[in-house]
Amino acid sequence: MADVNLNRLSVFVSLVRAGSFTAAAQQLGSTKAMVSQHLAKLEEELGVQLVVRSTRRMSLTDAGERFHEDCARVLADAEAAIAQLGECRDTPMGSLRVAAAGDHGPSIVAPALADFAARFPQVKVELVTSDSVVDLIAERFDLSIRIGWLRDSSLRAAKLASFRQCLVASPAYVAKHGAPRVPEDLAAHAWIALTVLSSPTRWTFSSASDEAEYTVQTRPVASANGTLGVHAFVAAGLGISVLPDYLVDEDVAAGRLVALLPRFRLPEGGVYAVYPGKQPPVKVRAFIDLLKERLAGSSG
Repeated sequence: MADVNLNRLSVFVSLVRAGSFTAAAQQLGSTKAMVSQHLAKLEEELGVQLVVRSTRRMSLTDAGERFHEDCARVLADAEAAIAQLGECRDTPMGSLRVAAAGDHGPSIVAPALADFAARFPQVKVELVTSDSVVDLIAERFDLSIRIGWLRDSSLRAAKLASFRQCLVASPAYVAKHGAPRVPEDLAAHAWIALTVLSSPTRWTFSSASDEAEYTVQTRPVASANGTLGVHAFVAAGLGISVLPDYLVDEDVAAGRLVALLPRFRLPEGGVYAVYPGKQPPVKVRAFIDLLKERLAGSSG
């Protein structure tokens, strides 16, 4: 086998199907002499005569007939394999392993994955939630959905949506301690710090009216390494903090939390799909498009 040029198998099968060297050369876009040369080389490599040639016609030897059947089957299997590979390239299939943080993983990513699995039943979806940044390549994730501000990375990222940062407290906290009127007032209030942020106790607000900036150093009384923990502390009345809109909008609308400093803004954060490699596979591209579509619909 090591001495046989497998490309010549295709020439041999084409020759048999065409019925003559001239017809085979036309089908292959080659010359009659080249087809004859490929056949002669193949017979030499195999050590067996495959075709009996005459001035008017050609015919297969017994060995040639058996070999042709096997070659035709091998080429058909190869064509089927290539076709299946094309389907993998064009149709989402296989497994889709997604990493997300503990707050937005269940609330945002899981419903999108359920929708994706319903649309593409050939894909098995898996969601892994963690409040630490995962190594996509080492842990074999297809992509990660990250919230906030991306650090420098060799990974590729697609921005899916933006979110507002909301300053909130519980009604009980406001009733007991009062509500801040300007950002500077926060220095005297109890603060709940989100430790995964680069600067969990220092915040810069901008005025909605004149874009002036106000930076304040807060006084933490408690901290958590995830937004769900911060949310629980705030809801319990322990202090004030900043949380993403998707986590507090319903609470504010229901009166369970109070939005503070409405005349001031914090920088918007982003929702990103992060993935390894320059060109993501079709399953990753399809899920990114679906999640972007869902997030656009929910924000509208």
